Amino acid sequence: MEKLKTSENLRWWVLATVMVGTFLGRIDQTIVNLALPKIIGDFSITVSAAGWIATAYILANAVFVPVWGKLGDTLGRKKIYIIGFVVFIIGSILAGLSWNLSSMIVFRIIQAIAGSADYPTAMAIIAITFKEGKERAQALGIWSSSFAAATVFGPLLGGPLIDNFGWRSVFLVNLPIGLIGLLMALVFIEESTSKVKEESFDWLGAISLGVFLSMIVLVLDQGMDWGWFSLNSILCYLTSIVSFCFFYFWEKTHKSPIVDFKFFKNEIFVGALVNNFVSFMGMMGSVFLIPVFAQSFLGYSATESGYLFIPMAFMIMFASPIGGSFVGKVAPKWIIFISSLVAAVGLYLFTGIDPRSGAIDIIIPLCIMAFGLGLGMAQRTSVVASAVPHDEIGIASSILALVRNISGAFGIAIFATILNNSIKNNVLNITKLSTFHFTGAADIGKAIGLITFKAQVVAYDQVFLIASIIMLLGAFSAFMIKVGKAVPKEEIYIE
Repeated sequence: MEKLKTSENLRWWVLATVMVGTFLGRIDQTIVNLALPKIIGDFSITVSAAGWIATAYILANAVFVPVWGKLGDTLGRKKIYIIGFVVFIIGSILAGLSWNLSSMIVFRIIQAIAGSADYPTAMAIIAITFKEGKERAQALGIWSSSFAAATVFGPLLGGPLIDNFGWRSVFLVNLPIGLIGLLMALVFIEESTSKVKEESFDWLGAISLGVFLSMIVLVLDQGMDWGWFSLNSILCYLTSIVSFCFFYFWEKTHKSPIVDFKFFKNEIFVGALVNNFVSFMGMMGSVFLIPVFAQSFLGYSATESGYLFIPMAFMIMFASPIGGSFVGKVAPKWIIFISSLVAAVGLYLFTGIDPRSGAIDIIIPLCIMAFGLGLGMAQRTSVVASAVPHDEIGIASSILALVRNISGAFGIAIFATILNNSIKNNVLNITKLSTFHFTGAADIGKAIGLITFKAQVVAYDQVFLIASIIMLLGAFSAFMIKVGKAVPKEEIYIE
Protein backbone atom coordinates (compact mmCIF):
# COMPACT_ATOMS: atom_id res chain seq x y z
CA MET A 1 0.00 0.00 0.00
CA GLU A 2 2.86 2.36 0.80
CA LYS A 3 4.23 1.94 -2.72
CA LEU A 4 0.83 2.79 -4.06
CA LYS A 5 0.67 5.88 -1.89
CA THR A 6 4.02 7.15 -3.08
CA SER A 7 3.35 6.59 -6.76
CA GLU A 8 2.88 9.50 -9.12
CA ASN A 9 -0.41 8.05 -10.38
CA LEU A 10 -1.94 8.19 -6.90
CA ARG A 11 -2.40 11.95 -7.21
CA TRP A 12 -4.69 11.49 -10.18
CA TRP A 13 -6.66 8.82 -8.33
CA VAL A 14 -7.13 11.35 -5.54
CA LEU A 15 -8.45 13.83 -8.12
CA ALA A 16 -10.82 11.20 -9.54
CA THR A 17 -12.04 10.44 -6.01
CA VAL A 18 -12.97 14.01 -5.11
CA MET A 19 -14.57 14.45 -8.55
CA VAL A 20 -16.92 11.55 -7.76
CA GLY A 21 -17.92 13.26 -4.51
CA THR A 22 -18.37 16.66 -6.13
CA PHE A 23 -20.34 15.16 -9.02
CA LEU A 24 -22.62 13.29 -6.60
CA GLY A 25 -23.32 16.35 -4.46
CA ARG A 26 -24.02 18.66 -7.38
CA ILE A 27 -26.05 16.18 -9.41
CA ASP A 28 -28.34 15.73 -6.42
CA GLN A 29 -29.23 19.43 -6.45
CA THR A 30 -30.22 19.41 -10.12
CA ILE A 31 -31.91 16.02 -10.27
CA VAL A 32 -34.28 16.67 -7.36
CA ASN A 33 -35.88 19.66 -9.10
CA LEU A 34 -37.17 17.31 -11.80
CA ALA A 35 -38.85 15.16 -9.17
CA LEU A 36 -40.80 18.01 -7.57
CA PRO A 37 -43.99 17.60 -9.67
CA LYS A 38 -44.23 13.93 -8.63
CA ILE A 39 -43.47 14.77 -4.99
CA ILE A 40 -46.17 17.46 -5.05
CA GLY A 41 -48.68 14.89 -6.28
CA ASP A 42 -47.72 12.17 -3.79
CA PHE A 43 -47.63 14.48 -0.77
CA SER A 44 -50.67 16.55 -1.89
CA ILE A 45 -48.84 19.84 -1.32
CA THR A 46 -48.75 23.15 -3.15
CA VAL A 47 -45.98 24.32 -5.46
CA SER A 48 -45.09 27.04 -2.95
CA ALA A 49 -44.72 24.50 -0.15
CA ALA A 50 -42.62 22.25 -2.35
CA GLY A 51 -40.26 25.16 -2.92
CA TRP A 52 -39.04 24.72 0.65
CA ILE A 53 -37.51 21.38 -0.32
CA ALA A 54 -34.99 23.31 -2.40
CA THR A 55 -34.81 26.35 -0.10
CA ALA A 56 -34.02 24.26 2.99
CA TYR A 57 -31.20 22.54 1.10
CA ILE A 58 -29.71 25.83 -0.12
CA LEU A 59 -29.86 27.38 3.36
CA ALA A 60 -28.24 24.46 5.16
CA ASN A 61 -25.59 24.08 2.47
CA ALA A 62 -24.59 27.75 2.63
CA VAL A 63 -24.46 27.84 6.43
CA PHE A 64 -22.22 24.81 6.93
CA VAL A 65 -19.63 25.34 4.18
CA PRO A 66 -17.32 27.53 6.34
CA VAL A 67 -17.80 25.26 9.36
CA TRP A 68 -16.61 22.19 7.44
CA GLY A 69 -13.71 24.14 5.96
CA LYS A 70 -12.49 25.04 9.44
CA LEU A 71 -13.07 21.55 10.85
CA GLY A 72 -11.19 20.03 7.90
CA ASP A 73 -8.14 22.17 8.57
CA THR A 74 -8.34 21.36 12.29
CA LEU A 75 -9.47 17.73 12.62
CA GLY A 76 -8.27 16.34 9.30
CA ARG A 77 -9.53 16.79 5.74
CA LYS A 78 -9.85 13.09 4.96
CA LYS A 79 -11.76 12.51 8.18
CA ILE A 80 -14.23 15.34 7.49
CA TYR A 81 -14.56 14.36 3.82
CA ILE A 82 -15.48 10.77 4.74
CA ILE A 83 -17.88 11.88 7.49
CA GLY A 84 -19.60 14.12 4.96
CA PHE A 85 -19.80 11.28 2.45
CA VAL A 86 -21.29 8.80 4.94
CA VAL A 87 -23.88 11.23 6.29
CA PHE A 88 -24.81 12.30 2.74
CA ILE A 89 -25.51 8.68 1.78
CA ILE A 90 -27.62 8.18 4.92
CA GLY A 91 -29.50 11.43 4.26
CA SER A 92 -30.15 10.35 0.67
CA ILE A 93 -31.64 7.02 1.76
CA LEU A 94 -33.84 8.75 4.34
CA ALA A 95 -35.00 11.33 1.76
CA GLY A 96 -35.94 8.46 -0.56
CA LEU A 97 -38.09 7.02 2.24
CA SER A 98 -39.80 10.33 3.12
CA TRP A 99 -43.52 10.05 3.95
CA ASN A 100 -44.53 13.74 3.97
CA LEU A 101 -43.21 17.25 3.36
CA SER A 102 -41.84 17.73 6.89
CA SER A 103 -39.81 14.54 6.80
CA MET A 104 -38.53 15.39 3.32
CA ILE A 105 -37.33 18.84 4.46
CA VAL A 106 -35.55 17.36 7.53
CA PHE A 107 -33.77 14.73 5.44
CA ARG A 108 -32.84 17.26 2.76
CA ILE A 109 -31.25 19.42 5.45
CA ILE A 110 -29.22 16.39 6.58
CA GLN A 111 -28.13 15.89 2.96
CA ALA A 112 -27.21 19.56 2.60
CA ILE A 113 -25.19 19.69 5.81
CA ALA A 114 -23.21 16.65 4.74
CA GLY A 115 -22.91 17.77 1.11
CA SER A 116 -21.47 21.14 2.15
CA ALA A 117 -18.37 19.33 3.46
CA ASP A 118 -17.35 18.40 -0.07
CA TYR A 119 -16.24 21.72 -1.58
CA PRO A 120 -13.82 23.08 1.05
CA THR A 121 -12.31 19.70 1.89
CA ALA A 122 -12.06 18.55 -1.75
CA MET A 123 -10.34 21.75 -2.84
CA ALA A 124 -7.94 21.56 0.13
CA ILE A 125 -7.17 17.90 -0.60
CA ILE A 126 -6.34 18.73 -4.23
CA ALA A 127 -4.20 21.71 -3.23
CA ILE A 128 -2.25 19.59 -0.74
CA THR A 129 -1.91 16.65 -3.16
CA PHE A 130 -0.78 18.72 -6.16
CA LYS A 131 1.92 20.96 -4.71
CA GLU A 132 3.47 22.15 -7.98
CA GLY A 133 1.72 25.28 -9.24
CA LYS A 134 1.05 24.35 -12.87
CA GLU A 135 -0.08 20.81 -12.10
CA ARG A 136 -2.28 22.06 -9.28
CA ALA A 137 -4.00 24.54 -11.58
CA GLN A 138 -4.69 21.80 -14.13
CA ALA A 139 -6.07 19.51 -11.41
CA LEU A 140 -8.32 22.23 -10.02
CA GLY A 141 -9.52 23.02 -13.54
CA ILE A 142 -10.39 19.39 -14.22
CA TRP A 143 -12.11 19.12 -10.84
CA SER A 144 -14.12 22.29 -11.50
CA SER A 145 -15.45 20.76 -14.72
CA SER A 146 -17.30 18.16 -12.64
CA PHE A 147 -19.66 20.96 -11.55
CA ALA A 148 -20.69 21.54 -15.16
CA ALA A 149 -21.00 17.82 -15.85
CA ALA A 150 -23.31 17.37 -12.86
CA THR A 151 -25.47 20.31 -13.92
CA VAL A 152 -26.07 18.73 -17.30
CA PHE A 153 -26.21 15.02 -16.54
CA GLY A 154 -28.55 15.56 -13.58
CA PRO A 155 -31.61 16.26 -15.75
CA LEU A 156 -30.57 13.63 -18.30
CA LEU A 157 -30.32 10.89 -15.67
CA GLY A 158 -33.20 12.18 -13.60
CA GLY A 159 -35.84 12.06 -16.33
CA PRO A 160 -35.52 8.32 -17.11
CA LEU A 161 -35.16 7.44 -13.40
CA ILE A 162 -38.34 9.31 -12.44
CA ASP A 163 -40.33 8.02 -15.43
CA ASN A 164 -39.34 4.37 -14.87
CA PHE A 165 -38.78 4.03 -11.11
CA GLY A 166 -40.54 6.98 -9.46
CA TRP A 167 -39.22 10.08 -7.68
CA ARG A 168 -37.69 8.11 -4.79
CA SER A 169 -35.11 6.66 -7.17
CA VAL A 170 -33.36 10.04 -7.57
CA PHE A 171 -32.36 9.83 -3.90
CA LEU A 172 -31.72 6.09 -3.67
CA VAL A 173 -29.39 6.14 -6.70
CA ASN A 174 -26.93 8.04 -4.48
CA LEU A 175 -26.31 4.84 -2.49
CA PRO A 176 -24.34 2.81 -5.12
CA ILE A 177 -22.51 5.90 -6.45
CA GLY A 178 -21.79 7.07 -2.91
CA LEU A 179 -20.39 3.70 -1.83
CA ILE A 180 -17.98 3.74 -4.79
CA GLY A 181 -16.81 7.24 -3.89
CA LEU A 182 -16.51 6.35 -0.21
CA LEU A 183 -14.37 3.29 -0.97
CA MET A 184 -12.11 5.37 -3.23
CA ALA A 185 -11.73 7.99 -0.49
CA LEU A 186 -10.73 5.37 2.08
CA VAL A 187 -8.10 3.90 -0.26
CA PHE A 188 -6.59 6.87 -2.06
CA ILE A 189 -6.87 10.01 0.09
CA GLU A 190 -4.20 10.64 2.70
CA GLU A 191 -4.91 12.54 5.91
CA SER A 192 -3.77 16.15 6.22
CA THR A 193 -4.35 18.82 8.85
CA SER A 194 -3.25 22.34 9.62
CA LYS A 195 0.06 22.61 11.48
CA VAL A 196 -1.51 25.28 13.66
CA LYS A 197 -3.29 23.63 16.59
CA GLU A 198 -6.57 25.27 17.54
CA GLU A 199 -7.39 25.92 21.19
CA SER A 200 -11.15 25.75 20.65
CA PHE A 201 -13.66 25.80 17.84
CA ASP A 202 -15.35 29.16 17.24
CA TRP A 203 -18.94 28.04 17.73
CA LEU A 204 -20.30 31.53 18.37
CA GLY A 205 -18.69 32.78 15.17
CA ALA A 206 -20.13 29.80 13.28
CA ILE A 207 -23.63 30.46 14.63
CA SER A 208 -23.59 34.20 13.87
CA LEU A 209 -22.25 33.53 10.37
CA GLY A 210 -24.94 30.89 9.93
CA VAL A 211 -27.68 33.35 10.88
CA PHE A 212 -26.27 35.96 8.49
CA LEU A 213 -26.03 33.52 5.57
CA SER A 214 -29.45 32.03 6.31
CA MET A 215 -31.15 35.41 6.15
CA ILE A 216 -29.31 36.43 2.97
CA VAL A 217 -30.05 33.18 1.12
CA LEU A 218 -33.63 33.08 2.42
CA VAL A 219 -34.52 36.56 1.20
CA LEU A 220 -32.81 35.94 -2.15
CA ASP A 221 -34.77 32.73 -2.59
CA GLN A 222 -38.15 33.96 -1.37
CA GLY A 223 -37.92 37.74 -1.84
CA MET A 224 -39.63 37.86 -5.22
CA ASP A 225 -42.66 35.96 -3.87
CA TRP A 226 -42.75 37.92 -0.61
CA GLY A 227 -41.93 41.28 -2.20
CA TRP A 228 -38.49 42.81 -1.76
CA PHE A 229 -39.84 45.44 0.65
CA SER A 230 -42.36 43.24 2.46
CA LEU A 231 -42.22 42.76 6.25
CA ASN A 232 -40.61 39.32 5.87
CA SER A 233 -37.89 40.68 3.58
CA ILE A 234 -37.19 43.69 5.82
CA LEU A 235 -36.85 41.41 8.87
CA CYS A 236 -34.36 39.29 6.91
CA TYR A 237 -32.35 42.40 5.96
CA LEU A 238 -32.22 43.67 9.54
CA THR A 239 -31.32 40.26 11.00
CA SER A 240 -28.57 39.76 8.43
CA ILE A 241 -27.07 43.20 9.16
CA VAL A 242 -27.10 42.70 12.94
CA SER A 243 -25.68 39.15 12.75
CA PHE A 244 -22.94 40.19 10.33
CA CYS A 245 -21.88 43.12 12.51
CA PHE A 246 -21.68 40.82 15.51
CA PHE A 247 -19.79 38.20 13.46
CA TYR A 248 -17.29 40.76 12.17
CA PHE A 249 -16.38 42.23 15.56
CA TRP A 250 -16.32 38.80 17.21
CA GLU A 251 -14.03 37.32 14.57
CA LYS A 252 -11.63 40.27 14.84
CA THR A 253 -10.84 39.32 18.44
CA HIS A 254 -11.11 35.51 18.36
CA LYS A 255 -7.86 33.52 18.40
CA SER A 256 -9.17 30.91 15.95
CA PRO A 257 -11.85 32.59 13.78
CA ILE A 258 -14.09 30.79 11.33
CA VAL A 259 -13.19 33.44 8.73
CA ASP A 260 -9.91 35.28 9.18
CA PHE A 261 -10.44 38.79 7.81
CA LYS A 262 -6.73 39.13 7.12
CA PHE A 263 -7.51 37.33 3.84
CA PHE A 264 -9.35 40.43 2.66
CA LYS A 265 -6.23 42.55 3.01
CA ASN A 266 -4.71 40.58 0.14
CA GLU A 267 -5.47 42.12 -3.28
CA ILE A 268 -4.92 38.80 -5.06
CA PHE A 269 -7.47 36.99 -2.89
CA VAL A 270 -10.03 39.81 -3.06
CA GLY A 271 -9.61 40.24 -6.82
CA ALA A 272 -10.20 36.53 -7.39
CA LEU A 273 -13.32 36.60 -5.19
CA VAL A 274 -14.75 39.63 -7.00
CA ASN A 275 -14.27 38.03 -10.41
CA ASN A 276 -15.74 34.73 -9.17
CA PHE A 277 -18.76 36.55 -7.76
CA VAL A 278 -19.48 38.45 -10.97
CA SER A 279 -18.83 35.45 -13.24
CA PHE A 280 -21.07 33.06 -11.34
CA MET A 281 -23.76 35.70 -10.85
CA GLY A 282 -23.86 36.32 -14.60
CA MET A 283 -23.81 32.64 -15.47
CA MET A 284 -26.31 31.35 -12.89
CA GLY A 285 -28.56 34.37 -13.16
CA SER A 286 -28.99 34.05 -16.90
CA VAL A 287 -28.58 30.36 -17.67
CA PHE A 288 -31.43 29.35 -15.36
CA LEU A 289 -33.73 31.23 -17.77
CA ILE A 290 -32.75 29.11 -20.78
CA PRO A 291 -34.86 26.02 -19.90
CA VAL A 292 -37.78 28.33 -19.07
CA PHE A 293 -37.50 30.04 -22.46
CA ALA A 294 -37.09 26.73 -24.32
CA GLN A 295 -40.16 25.20 -22.72
CA SER A 296 -42.33 28.34 -22.78
CA PHE A 297 -41.59 29.63 -26.27
CA LEU A 298 -39.98 26.79 -28.23
CA GLY A 299 -42.23 24.00 -27.02
CA TYR A 300 -39.41 21.84 -25.66
CA SER A 301 -39.99 19.22 -22.98
CA ALA A 302 -37.92 19.20 -19.79
CA THR A 303 -35.73 16.40 -21.15
CA GLU A 304 -35.24 18.17 -24.48
CA SER A 305 -34.24 21.33 -22.61
CA GLY A 306 -31.64 19.29 -20.74
CA TYR A 307 -30.15 18.11 -24.04
CA LEU A 308 -29.32 21.74 -24.89
CA PHE A 309 -26.78 21.82 -22.07
CA ILE A 310 -24.79 18.72 -23.07
CA PRO A 311 -22.47 20.64 -25.44
CA MET A 312 -22.04 23.29 -22.75
CA ALA A 313 -20.78 20.73 -20.24
CA PHE A 314 -18.31 19.24 -22.70
CA MET A 315 -17.11 22.72 -23.67
CA ILE A 316 -16.33 23.58 -20.04
CA MET A 317 -14.50 20.26 -19.59
CA PHE A 318 -12.59 20.93 -22.81
CA ALA A 319 -11.64 24.51 -21.93
CA SER A 320 -10.65 23.98 -18.28
CA PRO A 321 -7.41 22.03 -18.97
CA ILE A 322 -6.52 24.52 -21.72
CA GLY A 323 -6.73 27.37 -19.22
CA GLY A 324 -4.67 25.36 -16.74
CA SER A 325 -1.93 24.79 -19.35
CA PHE A 326 -1.18 28.54 -19.33
CA VAL A 327 -0.12 28.46 -15.69
CA GLY A 328 3.45 29.71 -15.36
CA LYS A 329 3.38 31.06 -18.92
CA VAL A 330 0.84 33.89 -18.78
CA ALA A 331 -0.20 36.07 -15.83
CA PRO A 332 -3.58 34.82 -14.50
CA LYS A 333 -5.26 38.22 -14.85
CA TRP A 334 -5.00 37.99 -18.65
CA ILE A 335 -6.47 34.49 -18.84
CA ILE A 336 -9.28 35.41 -16.43
CA PHE A 337 -9.94 38.68 -18.30
CA ILE A 338 -10.11 36.93 -21.69
CA SER A 339 -12.28 34.14 -20.29
CA SER A 340 -14.78 36.63 -18.83
CA LEU A 341 -14.74 38.60 -22.09
CA VAL A 342 -15.58 35.48 -24.13
CA ALA A 343 -18.33 34.57 -21.65
CA ALA A 344 -19.78 38.09 -22.03
CA VAL A 345 -19.91 37.60 -25.81
CA GLY A 346 -21.74 34.31 -25.33
CA LEU A 347 -24.32 35.96 -23.09
CA TYR A 348 -24.77 38.82 -25.54
CA LEU A 349 -25.58 36.37 -28.37
CA PHE A 350 -28.64 35.26 -26.40
CA THR A 351 -30.21 38.65 -27.11
CA GLY A 352 -31.03 37.38 -30.59
CA ILE A 353 -33.17 34.38 -29.59
CA ASP A 354 -36.91 34.48 -30.22
CA PRO A 355 -39.76 31.95 -30.73
CA ARG A 356 -38.42 31.18 -34.24
CA SER A 357 -35.03 30.11 -32.86
CA GLY A 358 -33.83 26.55 -33.16
CA ALA A 359 -31.69 24.44 -30.83
CA ILE A 360 -28.49 25.59 -32.55
CA ASP A 361 -29.35 29.22 -31.74
CA ILE A 362 -29.18 28.35 -28.05
CA ILE A 363 -26.35 25.82 -28.16
CA ILE A 364 -23.84 28.15 -29.88
CA PRO A 365 -24.12 30.98 -27.30
CA LEU A 366 -24.07 28.41 -24.48
CA CYS A 367 -20.89 26.85 -25.87
CA ILE A 368 -19.16 30.23 -26.30
CA MET A 369 -20.07 31.25 -22.77
CA ALA A 370 -19.02 27.83 -21.41
CA PHE A 371 -15.69 27.95 -23.21
CA GLY A 372 -15.01 31.38 -21.71
CA LEU A 373 -15.90 30.33 -18.18
CA GLY A 374 -14.02 27.05 -18.51
CA LEU A 375 -10.90 28.78 -19.79
CA GLY A 376 -10.57 30.76 -16.56
CA MET A 377 -11.89 28.08 -14.18
CA ALA A 378 -8.50 26.66 -13.22
CA GLN A 379 -6.94 30.09 -12.87
CA ARG A 380 -9.74 31.44 -10.66
CA THR A 381 -9.59 28.49 -8.29
CA SER A 382 -5.80 28.13 -8.30
CA VAL A 383 -5.19 31.79 -7.48
CA VAL A 384 -7.34 31.47 -4.36
CA ALA A 385 -5.62 28.23 -3.30
CA SER A 386 -2.17 29.73 -3.83
CA ALA A 387 -2.85 33.03 -2.09
CA VAL A 388 -2.98 31.45 1.37
CA PRO A 389 -0.79 29.09 3.42
CA HIS A 390 -1.49 25.34 3.16
CA ASP A 391 -2.73 25.44 6.75
CA GLU A 392 -5.63 27.70 5.75
CA ILE A 393 -6.62 26.32 2.36
CA GLY A 394 -9.81 24.82 3.79
CA ILE A 395 -10.95 28.19 5.15
CA ALA A 396 -10.02 30.02 1.94
CA SER A 397 -11.80 27.48 -0.25
CA SER A 398 -14.89 27.66 1.96
CA ILE A 399 -14.94 31.44 1.43
CA LEU A 400 -14.70 30.85 -2.33
CA ALA A 401 -17.56 28.34 -2.12
CA LEU A 402 -19.64 30.85 -0.17
CA VAL A 403 -18.99 33.55 -2.74
CA ARG A 404 -19.99 31.27 -5.61
CA ASN A 405 -23.14 30.02 -3.87
CA ILE A 406 -24.31 33.46 -2.82
CA SER A 407 -23.46 34.96 -6.20
CA GLY A 408 -25.59 32.30 -7.88
CA ALA A 409 -28.49 33.09 -5.55
CA PHE A 410 -27.98 36.81 -6.19
CA GLY A 411 -27.94 36.26 -9.94
CA ILE A 412 -31.12 34.19 -10.00
CA ALA A 413 -32.96 36.62 -7.72
CA ILE A 414 -31.77 39.74 -9.56
CA PHE A 415 -32.38 38.49 -13.10
CA ALA A 416 -35.75 36.97 -12.23
CA THR A 417 -36.77 40.33 -10.80
CA ILE A 418 -35.44 42.17 -13.85
CA LEU A 419 -37.36 39.79 -16.11
CA ASN A 420 -40.64 40.33 -14.28
CA ASN A 421 -40.23 44.10 -14.16
CA SER A 422 -39.24 44.20 -17.83
CA ILE A 423 -42.34 42.23 -18.80
CA LYS A 424 -44.59 44.67 -16.93
CA ASN A 425 -42.90 47.72 -18.47
CA ASN A 426 -42.94 46.17 -21.93
CA VAL A 427 -46.66 45.45 -21.70
CA LEU A 428 -47.32 49.12 -20.95
CA ASN A 429 -44.97 50.37 -23.66
CA ILE A 430 -46.30 48.02 -26.36
CA THR A 431 -49.88 48.88 -25.42
CA LYS A 432 -49.16 52.61 -25.75
CA LEU A 433 -47.65 52.15 -29.20
CA SER A 434 -50.36 49.81 -30.51
CA THR A 435 -53.52 50.59 -32.43
CA PHE A 436 -56.50 48.25 -31.83
CA HIS A 437 -59.47 47.47 -34.07
CA PHE A 438 -61.77 45.18 -32.11
CA THR A 439 -64.76 43.40 -33.59
CA GLY A 440 -65.59 41.31 -30.54
CA ALA A 441 -64.54 39.97 -27.15
CA ALA A 442 -62.40 37.28 -28.80
CA ASP A 443 -60.26 39.96 -30.47
CA ILE A 444 -59.59 41.59 -27.09
CA GLY A 445 -58.35 38.29 -25.70
CA LYS A 446 -56.10 37.75 -28.70
CA ALA A 447 -54.67 41.26 -28.43
CA ILE A 448 -53.87 40.83 -24.75
CA GLY A 449 -52.21 37.48 -25.48
CA LEU A 450 -50.08 38.90 -28.30
CA ILE A 451 -49.00 41.91 -26.25
CA THR A 452 -48.01 39.70 -23.31
CA PHE A 453 -46.19 37.30 -25.61
CA LYS A 454 -44.21 40.11 -27.26
CA ALA A 455 -43.46 41.69 -23.86
CA GLN A 456 -42.01 38.43 -22.54
CA VAL A 457 -39.78 37.82 -25.57
CA VAL A 458 -38.38 41.36 -25.44
CA ALA A 459 -37.83 41.02 -21.69
CA TYR A 460 -35.55 38.01 -22.21
CA ASP A 461 -33.46 40.07 -24.63
CA GLN A 462 -33.13 42.80 -22.02
CA VAL A 463 -32.10 40.39 -19.26
CA PHE A 464 -29.37 38.79 -21.39
CA LEU A 465 -28.11 42.22 -22.43
CA ILE A 466 -27.78 43.24 -18.79
CA ALA A 467 -26.11 39.91 -17.97
CA SER A 468 -23.53 40.41 -20.72
CA ILE A 469 -22.77 43.94 -19.49
CA ILE A 470 -22.29 42.67 -15.92
CA MET A 471 -19.98 39.92 -17.17
CA LEU A 472 -18.04 42.46 -19.24
CA LEU A 473 -17.58 44.74 -16.24
CA GLY A 474 -16.56 41.72 -14.18
CA ALA A 475 -13.83 40.95 -16.70
CA PHE A 476 -11.99 44.10 -15.64
CA SER A 477 -11.95 42.92 -12.02
CA ALA A 478 -9.31 40.42 -13.19
CA PHE A 479 -6.78 43.24 -13.17
CA MET A 480 -7.06 43.31 -9.38
CA ILE A 481 -5.22 39.96 -9.42
CA LYS A 482 -1.67 41.27 -9.47
CA VAL A 483 0.32 38.05 -9.84
CA GLY A 484 3.19 37.55 -12.25
CA LYS A 485 3.11 34.30 -14.18
CA ALA A 486 0.43 32.29 -12.44
CA VAL A 487 0.89 30.38 -10.00
CA PRO A 488 4.61 29.95 -9.24
CA LYS A 489 6.08 27.04 -7.33
CA GLU A 490 6.76 29.42 -4.44
CA GLU A 491 3.33 29.91 -2.88
CA ILE A 492 1.85 33.40 -2.67
CA TYR A 493 1.13 33.50 1.03
CA ILE A 494 -0.54 36.27 2.95
CA GLU A 495 1.83 37.87 5.44
